[in-house]
Amino acid sequence: MKEALLKVENLRAGIDGKEILRGLNLTVHPGEVHAIMGPNGSGKSTFGGVLAGDPRFSVESGSATFHGTDLFGLSPEDRSHEGLFLSFQYPVEIPGVTMVNFMRAAVNAKRKYFGQEPMGAADFLKMMRQKRAIVELDNKLASRSVNEGFSGGEKKRNEIFQMAVLEPRLAILDETDSGLDIDALRIVAAGVNALKTNDNATIVITHYQRLLDYIKPDFVHILYKGQIVHSGGPELALDYRQGGVMYVIRSQSEHAFYDIDGNSRAIIIPGHVGSDGITYEDTRLNVNGADIDVISARRIKVSDGLIWLLMTDADGNRHIAVIES
Repeated sequence: MKEALLKVENLRAGIDGKEILRGLNLTVHPGEVHAIMGPNGSGKSTFGGVLAGDPRFSVESGSATFHGTDLFGLSPEDRSHEGLFLSFQYPVEIPGVTMVNFMRAAVNAKRKYFGQEPMGAADFLKMMRQKRAIVELDNKLASRSVNEGFSGGEKKRNEIFQMAVLEPRLAILDETDSGLDIDALRIVAAGVNALKTNDNATIVITHYQRLLDYIKPDFVHILYKGQIVHSGGPELALDYRQGGVMYVIRSQSEHAFYDIDGNSRAIIIPGHVGSDGITYEDTRLNVNGADIDVISARRIKVSDGLIWLLMTDADGNRHIAVIES
């Protein structure tokens, strides 16, 4: 296996004195696509911002190594030059700065960083035409001010266009699918897929399975309260969005389940609970008023006071639950 492109170890970070990331660990190798999912407020966007060097966030402890370099020892612009790209969940408008001038300045700043000569105007315009085609970006948009007057879909396509021009080693896509209709989603995903090579990698931050129908992840991670508490293959994303992943608040008499948006989804009615408090037998799930028999349950992870259970109902469906002890 190739050397890790990104290795994050025990990362703790926050904003205004509030800790958001609480010991996060993640390793990404070249050629891989990783998806990060989780409830609102779990730290997904914070993680992307910390890696990119957003000054609003402070790193308290831990490390991040990017192709052998101490990432936190680099300025935000040098992280970009070294090949880290972050697409914005809400791309900003920059009136008065054309896309052509903006991207040419970015490309030549990167070339200067590596001691290369600036790219000439003719060569740059030729490259822009080639890259625009990847995301079907209209020529008129490319000649306008950055994102000014763009629709939501056009802004997101423009983000992937910038990614195509800069050719990063690691692209972090922060909810790129947010606000996109199915046609725009297809175009954006096709652009991301076209840019994938055996030498780069992508981290996709998303709430929705639908994006992962087009951008196929190799690994899916569930981020909860600032930690990656469970990892798996692509099937984990499907379990998660179809209601299989729920988190649990412990009470004296029952465990109330909530979905990832914080809505009440189910109540687990304990039958026999083993002496370790983990094994559930003769247990029923009450989902939207319907009783479901749980025929087996096993502990799959214990992390930072959270107990992860994988439960199987009588129909063979899996339910992943987190118990806060």
